[in-house]
Amino acid sequence: MNEQEREILTQFSKKRSNLIPILQKLQETEKYISPELISEVGQYLDISENDIYSVAGFYPGFRLTAPGEHRIGVCLCLSCRLKGGNDILLALEKELGISAGQTTGDSKFSLDRITLSGCSGSSPVVMVDKAAVDNMTADRVKELISKYR
Repeated sequence: MNEQEREILTQFSKKRSNLIPILQKLQETEKYISPELISEVGQYLDISENDIYSVAGFYPGFRLTAPGEHRIGVCLCLSCRLKGGNDILLALEKELGISAGQTTGDSKFSLDRITLSGCSGSSPVVMVDKAAVDNMTADRVKELISKYR
């Protein structure tokens, strides 16, 4: 555990109720919750690693694998779903060979389900890194991915 991670832990008291805020803060800094961090948090809070994995696995906002070089998020808000968001997600999973929540073997891409607000006029939306791709279609998935390969 590095100095920054230790600092984050010590910002919180050793109460079990601090588990989620600690994981959120660590993920904000490290981009994901590694097995090493889970072990350290477990020791700090005197909680089993299994309990931490259960919590982190239950909440979709936690990432347990390192993100790829390019993070792709498919918006699945109501508007995006109605306009083909699920089809886009399936096309991306097929093109990348991974499921949502995973990273490609070469660590080039991560794929996630996301929910954006206020995108009804431009839906369906896909985020690549911090750039929004509006009015996306499943037919344009290969073209989108080829820009980042």
